[in-house]
Amino acid sequence: MAKSTLMLLSLIASSAIPALADRLYTIVNKCPMDINLIVNGESQGNLAAKGGLVIRTYPENWSGIIYTDTNGGNPETGEYTTRAGFNGETDNYYVVAFTSHPNVGVSIAPQAPINNGFCNPVTIDSRFFSKAYPQPGPTTFPPPSSVPPEPPLYACPGTNIGYQVTFCPGGSLPWQRGPAKLHPNGNIDKCLDVRGGVFANGTPVQIYDCNDTPAQGWRLNSEGTSIVLWGTDFCLDAGSNPGNGVGMKIWTCYGDLPAQSWYWSDDNRITLQGKGLCLDLPNGSTQNGNQVQTWQCSNGNTNQIWGV
Repeated sequence: MAKSTLMLLSLIASSAIPALADRLYTIVNKCPMDINLIVNGESQGNLAAKGGLVIRTYPENWSGIIYTDTNGGNPETGEYTTRAGFNGETDNYYVVAFTSHPNVGVSIAPQAPINNGFCNPVTIDSRFFSKAYPQPGPTTFPPPSSVPPEPPLYACPGTNIGYQVTFCPGGSLPWQRGPAKLHPNGNIDKCLDVRGGVFANGTPVQIYDCNDTPAQGWRLNSEGTSIVLWGTDFCLDAGSNPGNGVGMKIWTCYGDLPAQSWYWSDDNRITLQGKGLCLDLPNGSTQNGNQVQTWQCSNGNTNQIWGV
């Protein structure tokens, strides 16, 4: 048989084998802090807080889990770790969650319209963790069917259908498993600190070298709330007459006290509710002992940028 004929037959045969399409996985972080993105046990680097996004392309038959170890998640055992799972061979997707103190909420949204029970989005957050698979998650999957599977298993049959996976879909952590450090403008060597470790009404709050002491551990939430010194009943307090240049202190926490009502804005500022004032590092100085203050919020003022 001529060589040209063999090549032609080879091309015809290869064209008869359908190529697997790729799926796009858009992964979004809406948590109030940067997260470490992990796919199938391999770190993919950090996703920025409040909108960080990355797109990954995997074969249509790809199977795996997407998760983070942020906020106490354990990538080795899965303890406390909420995971988005996919089984490409059967077009299934699902969420696995540790229902007692999960590390983050997760949502999965197929990039296809809902159709007779297929392609439904699923959100597992502080209200719905009981509706996820418990650890360790499913190990077998039913064959494709014209009938959608029962939750917590979902399916979205079709070719080239992608997914969006969102961490902290509500913008906040469901449960903070340990104290968080607050750093000025991304400087991870400096921390918001209770002066001298004196836990008493009126103790100034300052900047100091990070030292892993209880004086630098805080309980946070991205929604309007108090900022509490971890393990105590003391809150970050702006005083009875907050204004430009007023030094911050800790004070016994009181519910709905305006001086203790803070929220974390989308541009990483800690803002006093209804006052137009932000937590501010005077003159941008990270010198140990520099007492933080409130100051009028202004765009682009790096003295008012905070991270964890």
